[in-house]
Amino acid sequence: MIGCLCIHGFTGGPYEVEPLANHLRKVTKWEVRVPTLPGHGESLSLGGVRFQEWIEKAEEELVQLLQSCQSVYVIGFSMGGLIAAYLSTKYDISKLVLLSAAAIYMNPKQMLLDIKQMIQDGIQRNLSENELFLRYKNKIAQTPLSATRQFQKLVRYVKPSLRDVEVPTLIVQGELDGIVPVKSAHYLHRVIPAVEKELLLLPMSKHLICHGDDFLTLVEKVEVFLQVNARVKQFSHHSPSFASKV
Repeated sequence: MIGCLCIHGFTGGPYEVEPLANHLRKVTKWEVRVPTLPGHGESLSLGGVRFQEWIEKAEEELVQLLQSCQSVYVIGFSMGGLIAAYLSTKYDISKLVLLSAAAIYMNPKQMLLDIKQMIQDGIQRNLSENELFLRYKNKIAQTPLSATRQFQKLVRYVKPSLRDVEVPTLIVQGELDGIVPVKSAHYLHRVIPAVEKELLLLPMSKHLICHGDDFLTLVEKVEVFLQVNARVKQFSHHSPSFASKV
């Protein structure tokens, strides 16, 4: 049995990674888990939650998978990418996938372009159709400053461990991301010492990379990296020989 843990980002929830998680469930027989970190989900309640609780929840889910599965892959989105990288230095996981991982956050240039588009949509009365606005309008109001500080503390706490990541790692980044800049992906690729590491830049994707226009490319690359197709081909290859012996 193969297990796969998917970790969402700050102020987000399972929906951020569910398109990829659901695809993996569809094409494999893996046990795919997408936990909700404390205080997160559709109804945010981040007041008083410490960053250690986010790590502990992901760690708890990972330990359970390691106890029941022969191999475990970890996929982390945004803040979840940092948590995933950190856990890979503590536990024997097989592969690591980092999606829009927030080693560096805020891309001023792209954010200005996004804000400009929001203003134009507002003038044209199309703001209700602006996906970025719809995703983040409630988060801004519901996220206390204390939670943002906890996120910053998590980044500072986890960042040194990036230099200890030795597991094969796939780094994926949207080039139109206004939250995490492309230089974050380059930084990760440079700092992570893993012998096997890959960097994939998606030209049409913003921060919510699993909901972007490059999703098919993302899926294909993740499948190859995690050897989804290889497992299917291996099964198909051995089936005829078994039948012939019978």
